[in-house]
Amino acid sequence: MNQDALKELLYKIADDLLILGHRNSEWTGFGPLLEEDIAFSSMAQDKIGQSYAVYQMLTELGEQSPDTVAFTRNANQFHNCQLVELPNGEYDFSLIRHFLFDTADALRWEMLAQSSYEPLSLLAKKIKGELRYHTMHANTWIKQLGSATEESISRLQNSLTAAMPYALGIFEESHFEKGIITEGVFAGEQELKKRWVSKIENIITQTQLLLPDLKIVAPVFGGRIGKHSEHLQPLLDEMSEVFKIDPTAEW
Repeated sequence: MNQDALKELLYKIADDLLILGHRNSEWTGFGPLLEEDIAFSSMAQDKIGQSYAVYQMLTELGEQSPDTVAFTRNANQFHNCQLVELPNGEYDFSLIRHFLFDTADALRWEMLAQSSYEPLSLLAKKIKGELRYHTMHANTWIKQLGSATEESISRLQNSLTAAMPYALGIFEESHFEKGIITEGVFAGEQELKKRWVSKIENIITQTQLLLPDLKIVAPVFGGRIGKHSEHLQPLLDEMSEVFKIDPTAEW
């Protein structure tokens, strides 16, 4: 098994979860409803816990400790898609991002449960159960607000249109793609994208929202190879502030 290919896959999974987990945590104390404040905080905790588990797997493959890789790399060393690093904006944008990303994330872990790399397949079987709540939460609110008032429909539609190019960046392929597929580690980004499109179409058609034409939407790529928006480095600086005060401290 190509270790570099495996590490690249694990880094992009872990980095997506860490960064979106941090973004979701920013809703703590600011949610539009108390239950949404709690929901986003809970999902943030799940994502950061999941990222830690993947970083631990990377440590077992010879990478540095989870704390070191999470808190000491610069933006150009991160493999997350740009979707997860964007500012939260208003609740409609965060909800759309939650829906688009978590649908893909749940499908990814479902696929990884069949991975030929046993540590990953075992972790996937655990995590995919945790994600049922995330996707149920997203789908419920998209259906409800996507069919509610003129304002809620309009706001969600605008956010859906704005987020879609970044969402397509989730499926950016690496140059290890063929090997990962051939070795049975992961069925590949194109297979994931196909399943994702089917899932989101199914939910969107139950609302008054319109899915952008994915044939003409230009994906925002680059995140998987360290090319990020101006929003990631400030987020990393904030996220690592306490760690950098005393990296040897035990929390």
